[in-house]
Amino acid sequence: MSAFVGGLPKAELHLHLQGAASVETVLELARRHPQEGVPTGESELRAFYEFTDFIHFLEVYSHVNQLVKSADDVQALVVGLGRDLAPMNVRYAEVTVTADSHLKAGIAPADLREALELGRVAVRAVHDVELAYVYDINGADGLEGAERLVAWAERHLPEGSVGFGLGGPELVGSRPRYAPYFDRALALGLHSVPHAGETTGPQTIRDSLDHLHAERIGHGIAAAQDPELMAELADRGIALEVCPTSNVRTRAVASLDEHPFNVLRKAGVRLTLNTDDPGMFDTDINREYVIAHDVFGLDAAELTELARESVRASFAEADVKQRVLAEIDAYASTHAT
Repeated sequence: MSAFVGGLPKAELHLHLQGAASVETVLELARRHPQEGVPTGESELRAFYEFTDFIHFLEVYSHVNQLVKSADDVQALVVGLGRDLAPMNVRYAEVTVTADSHLKAGIAPADLREALELGRVAVRAVHDVELAYVYDINGADGLEGAERLVAWAERHLPEGSVGFGLGGPELVGSRPRYAPYFDRALALGLHSVPHAGETTGPQTIRDSLDHLHAERIGHGIAAAQDPELMAELADRGIALEVCPTSNVRTRAVASLDEHPFNVLRKAGVRLTLNTDDPGMFDTDINREYVIAHDVFGLDAAELTELARESVRASFAEADVKQRVLAEIDAYASTHAT
């Protein structure tokens, strides 16, 4: 099954630019900026990534964010991500960029746009991976951060931008406050893809649907606690961006055996499989598919359909969707196990 998964063409929809950075890429940045206190040795960095809970994860993530100080650093992250995705046979990925953190670091708005565009072009040319961008409000920065992000997008939206999200700490009742910013992002043609129901209950998911016009939900695993919500998600075709290893590493769930993947699947909720922050969580998309086989019981045909669903649930251009789906179908027809 590992060999089958390794060759299966895939899309990934929930992937944070900084959190996806490989240990090698983060070490490069940490050595450029040693004053930020991120370990510069491999074993020490891996120990730095041992999270005690979700809040601790956010603290570590913030430290890694502080390593990104220039447009060249941003471009290095994008190119490094493409290099890491290509061997996994990821053909298309939607990458979440916390643009406001780069703006606060002093990167000029136009330079940030250019770095994202140049990195995307390089990844397509060198690694034959198509990248698209999602921009997320960091909930820790509140409405001021939301305003900075939307204002940047309104003036400097890069080519390949497809989505607008909300990440960081999940606070029950906070999502309606961000509705005006999502409305402005939607007016730019971006799709609504907020995180919700990762470390909180189902209400953050409901709020995301009702107030933020969510078209997909980042994580969303708390929907498994609410049969009516699962039925609504299934009826409306709202896909969840499920990240099993991430949920265990941040202690959102106790173990893979207790993960609600199959509860959601049996309820008919559309599911996609993702890594979230693979560099920090010591995983990759192939490992997540093997987990879906070993722990959740999906066979080769079901894994193939999961790969198709990730493409269908994406915001890729129609020609990109058709190409990747054709690659999946061609692979499945000759490599079924």
